[in-house]
Amino acid sequence: MTVSAVLSTAPAAVVFDCDGTLVDNESHWQSARVHAFADFGLKAPPDFAAKAAGVHYVECGLLMAEEAGKPELAEELTQSLLSHFTALADAVPVVLPGAAELVRLLSGRVPLAVASNCPAAVVEASLGRTGLLKHFDHLVVPDEDLRPKPEPDLYAKAAELCGTEGPAALAVEDSLTGIEAAHRAGLKVIGVGKPAPAHRGTTADWWVDGLDDPDLVTWVRSSLTDAPA
Repeated sequence: MTVSAVLSTAPAAVVFDCDGTLVDNESHWQSARVHAFADFGLKAPPDFAAKAAGVHYVECGLLMAEEAGKPELAEELTQSLLSHFTALADAVPVVLPGAAELVRLLSGRVPLAVASNCPAAVVEASLGRTGLLKHFDHLVVPDEDLRPKPEPDLYAKAAELCGTEGPAALAVEDSLTGIEAAHRAGLKVIGVGKPAPAHRGTTADWWVDGLDDPDLVTWVRSSLTDAPA
């Protein structure tokens, strides 16, 4: 089965996650979590990375405090987490394989947006340093009116800003948290990465190992562009 067999019609808009999908900031978040725990003499539980993947940093701070049995440290752990991450992310981010090429292929042919649980400044800096920021029409992040993933708000708002509604838009996500958010907003979802076998076919509408997947590129060229396959 190919991408085109699952996604039979061209989307009216494409909404990308940022960390772990376009750029490899997830490794920075993981390092920041380790450093933040260490700041308070704590150690991350063995399975914490999986639990925290894709979680908004404020909720991650709360989760860190809960897992450590130190609920009183939630605010301080959150601030430490963001501080460490910001310092690490100041380094040149790594664009994930195929991401730049796919975004450029789509740019100007279909409205593009980013829906991220990261602060706006982090998303703008990451995409700006990679040269991808100019290709996106909208950046949507949590605020007082928009709840973070796995709530559907970010994807629903991104689709709206792109001039369409959830069912007509396509999300590109690497985390189960983000995939849940996109599906709850009604979008179809391409999952990126290598999930546990139990998740394949039960969450995203289609999984690809990376954005350089030949079937994905061929589908984009045939469905959304005039470029030769």
